[in-house]
Amino acid sequence: MTIDSLDEQTTEAQDYIDDMARKRGYVLDYHKVMAKHDFPVLQAANHVVSAAYLDQRTLDRRTKELIFIVSLTVMRASKGHIQSHIRVALDLGVTPTEILEAIEISLPEAGVVAFQAGFEAWREVVGADGIEPTVVAHEGGSGAA
Repeated sequence: MTIDSLDEQTTEAQDYIDDMARKRGYVLDYHKVMAKHDFPVLQAANHVVSAAYLDQRTLDRRTKELIFIVSLTVMRASKGHIQSHIRVALDLGVTPTEILEAIEISLPEAGVVAFQAGFEAWREVVGADGIEPTVVAHEGGSGAA
């Protein structure tokens, strides 16, 4: 491969990452690394995501974001990944309460541990606080690992 073809590939990958950021509202770390080290696989994976998530079909983007937040919570995805979708949902006008209600759907099927991961991601993004006990109690923490 020549220097010129490497430069062209790098430019194409950069343009692709920028387009992903515009369409999604976020780019994950693995997207950035794959763009540099295995661009064709990133493109293939992104085509699946576009068809299922980004392309306008019958569900609107707000609904898809809520579904994504719940599915990532149930799958115990990284907090940062969940938070990226919470931020996009907020940008789309979904309220913090609507997002919390969606995360709460994970409780019956995935349990409190999965719920707590999604809840902690939500709490950090929206800056939610709680009510402290007025009696002596041990610190319970956030429930996050």
